[in-house]
Amino acid sequence: MKTFGGPVLFLDRGDINTDEIIPAKYLTEITKEDLKPYILEDLKLPGFDAKGPKTRNARVIVSRANFGCGSSREHAPWVFEVNGITAVIAESFARIFRQNMFNCGMAAIELPKSDLDQIMSHAGDEDAVMDINIETGTLTMKGGGQQKSFSFEISPFDRALVLAGGWVDYADRKY
Repeated sequence: MKTFGGPVLFLDRGDINTDEIIPAKYLTEITKEDLKPYILEDLKLPGFDAKGPKTRNARVIVSRANFGCGSSREHAPWVFEVNGITAVIAESFARIFRQNMFNCGMAAIELPKSDLDQIMSHAGDEDAVMDINIETGTLTMKGGGQQKSFSFEISPFDRALVLAGGWVDYADRKY
């Protein structure tokens, strides 16, 4: 089974759209792997480096509301998948992006703003990591010598998709 969690990339802004996640000019690439170097290339945030080690090493992204808005392309979750991102945590997601994450076997976890604020307080911690247990609906934020756990909900069907590794693997096992 896939492990969820790891080093955290903090993107402290709402309304991060699919064009910022993977620019449209790369949608002609033939394989998912071809998308890999272009992750978050057009995202503009103070101090953010799309090619830097924090982005390369991240396994979890923490952001704000309406993550994945914009075009309804599967390429946005795909670029996360090929870069080893296992989960995105935000206050809310664009509906199609959220479902594409589950369909690809990745977690789109919604948390209330108050929980996100606590997690975002670790943005400056070089050792910020997150452990995520999809089955129990818990995540643990570790960083700066502190540790705090949070609960989240995913529908039983979406949980089954994520645990199976995505829609195709789920369908192969189920049907």
